[in-house]
Amino acid sequence: MELLKKKILEEGEVIGDDILKVDSFLNHQLDIKFLNEVGKEFWLKFRNDKVTKILTIESSGIAIAVMAAQYFDVPVVFAKKNISRNLETEIYTSEVFSFTKGTTYQIKVAKKYITAEDRILIIDDFLANGRAVLGLKDIIEQAGANLIGAGIVIEKGFQQGGKNLREAGVNVYSLAIIESMKGGKIVFREN
Repeated sequence: MELLKKKILEEGEVIGDDILKVDSFLNHQLDIKFLNEVGKEFWLKFRNDKVTKILTIESSGIAIAVMAAQYFDVPVVFAKKNISRNLETEIYTSEVFSFTKGTTYQIKVAKKYITAEDRILIIDDFLANGRAVLGLKDIIEQAGANLIGAGIVIEKGFQQGGKNLREAGVNVYSLAIIESMKGGKIVFREN
């Protein structure tokens, strides 16, 4: 997605060789017109797959999932990272390691929101080690639902997540794949 690559080059900030800060438009401050185009791009890719729900993890994936869901005309379900008193007691759980935060979360989804009849598209902002998608995939499998694919805004192609997910049979669609960020220079993978 050329618009995304342009935004990354103009507004992204590389930290070290493996962190890309895009909080000015993707995961802290949200560029709604841009995110609308991102949502439309995911719809164009998966529109014929009869998606019934979009699944993501709080919090960075929610805005992207919502923008995509308006095109699919389906609900968004997001896995919660924290326990709250109003969370259902019947839940699916899975463990997810966050590369960015360096911590492991127990993610939770109420069982009433995912059923065996669902055809689920996972949406997330970043793909690094693939653990978030694997955790969501685990929840989908616990529910007996069908995983249609994973729509990722930015994939760090120099890390193993995308490769591992594809080898596991996940239909991964990344809008931009970064091959390298060495020395602060962003190099995109050519399609």
